[in-house]
Amino acid sequence: MDKKIEKKGWTWQKIALYAVGIAAAVFLLSSIWKDAGTSKLNVETERLLVDTIRQGVFQEFIPVTGIVQPIKTVFLDAIEGGRVEEKYVEDGAMMKKGQAVLRLSNPDLQLNYLNQEANTVAQINQIRNTTLMMEQQSLTLREQALDVEYQIDLFSKRNVRNQELYQAKAVARVDYEETTDQLEHLFRRKKMLAMTIKKDSMFHALQQDQMNNSVDLMKRNLTIARQSLDNLVVKSPIDGQLSGLNTELGELINQGESIAQVDDLRNFKIRARIDEYYISRIFIDQLGSFQFDGKTYSLRIKKIYPQVTNGSFEADLVFTGSPPLNIKRGQSVSIKLELSAEEKGLLLARGSFYQKTGGNWIYIIESGSNVARKHNIKVGRQNPNYYEVLDGLGPGDVVIVSSYDNFGDKDELILK
Repeated sequence: MDKKIEKKGWTWQKIALYAVGIAAAVFLLSSIWKDAGTSKLNVETERLLVDTIRQGVFQEFIPVTGIVQPIKTVFLDAIEGGRVEEKYVEDGAMMKKGQAVLRLSNPDLQLNYLNQEANTVAQINQIRNTTLMMEQQSLTLREQALDVEYQIDLFSKRNVRNQELYQAKAVARVDYEETTDQLEHLFRRKKMLAMTIKKDSMFHALQQDQMNNSVDLMKRNLTIARQSLDNLVVKSPIDGQLSGLNTELGELINQGESIAQVDDLRNFKIRARIDEYYISRIFIDQLGSFQFDGKTYSLRIKKIYPQVTNGSFEADLVFTGSPPLNIKRGQSVSIKLELSAEEKGLLLARGSFYQKTGGNWIYIIESGSNVARKHNIKVGRQNPNYYEVLDGLGPGDVVIVSSYDNFGDKDELILK
């Protein structure tokens, strides 16, 4: 006969089965709730660039390109125009001060000098003749004065004798009066000659000064004309290297035309072009540096040119110490121009992510997972290598710094 089987109550197998089912349902529901409203995107890790946030030294600087130039350059211009007759050196030659570069010819200038020289000589001779005539006139006046003195002496004695004879009634009164009148006339003439000689001496001195000044002026004019001829030989004004000499024999050089330049190679400066965006942050004595032959050389800004052309302006930088030995004129160097002092801070490597986020947010890779989540951040100053992190990140955070253009506005990235 059949036996009725009684149903058993809760067994441990049922309890385990129900527990597994409930756990699976809870996990599924929690996952659905957690992911609700969260957008995700699968991303290949091979295409990503990442950086680890670290504490370090931050300095704001900009890279600029500079051209090495001599610190002193003297341009050679044609003081006088003419035709090139001789070239004593070639372009690139090392020059000594006063060394001839080339010689010009100018027939008009030479003829003008000869005419001026002839006129000067003629005028000097005329002045000398005038001086001689004046001296002869002075001698004549002095000779007349001597003759009057002699006549006075002679008539004085005669007048004394006539007076004695007249008193003795040996001569007529008219003879005595005649000698007396003649003596008085001689005294008046002596006085007149003395005044004439005095005025003649004063006039002669004044005239002599004027003639001497005229002679000096003519000699100076002749010297200037001589210098004009000497300027036909173009000479180096300083020691240095000649450059830009492109003239040829027979070429006509106009007055004031640039011929060449001489560069003083004992010291150099660097002329840098700087973006106009930084014009308000560039000052005299601002520091910079560059690498050359494995060494770092310090610079400082000596001069700022205010003219802005094609979106940039120029500045001259000089070495704070000795310049490199092998540096050459016209060489390009990359300068690190400092805009701030070195400060401690959190460093975030520069990357293409900034074009998408503007530095307002970034993807942080969660530690021990393959998930990168969007996180708000704040960055401050920047240099060509790093951003300065002000908020939202800490040391050790791993972030994605490559381009976000293909990520859209996803909240999470699943790294594959």
